[in-house]
Amino acid sequence: MTAAAFNPNNLAPAWNAFQCALPVRLASIHSQAEYEPVVAFMNQLLDVVGDDESHELADLLELVGQLVEDYENVQQVLPDATPAQMLRFLMAQHDLKQADLSKEVGAQSVVSEILSGHRQINARQAKALAQRFGVSVSAFI
Repeated sequence: MTAAAFNPNNLAPAWNAFQCALPVRLASIHSQAEYEPVVAFMNQLLDVVGDDESHELADLLELVGQLVEDYENVQQVLPDATPAQMLRFLMAQHDLKQADLSKEVGAQSVVSEILSGHRQINARQAKALAQRFGVSVSAFI
């Protein structure tokens, strides 16, 4: 099938039927409440697929596993971290320097004060940082 021949309207009914057949919604995970059933589903798939990379459900297992890994990497990295620790971690994960956050936080000196614990992240900054990194605002409050 070529890109020009693809009609999204033809896919929608099949996607909806597929989603209805699953015990969980196949989408990005945004909360612990969504995470737990997806992990249970992944474990069920693991029981069936095992190490058989040619199994007909191996690709589905890989996709579900990636959704779980993405959530764990972003949401559960430092569950007891302070906002400054979370910011430091995310900066390292995204290979950012203090000056790279000028749009979200302000001058490099402001980022430095936050990272050193001499300044708190305000609500506007928390919202901007959460949007930039794709995490919950609560990570910075």
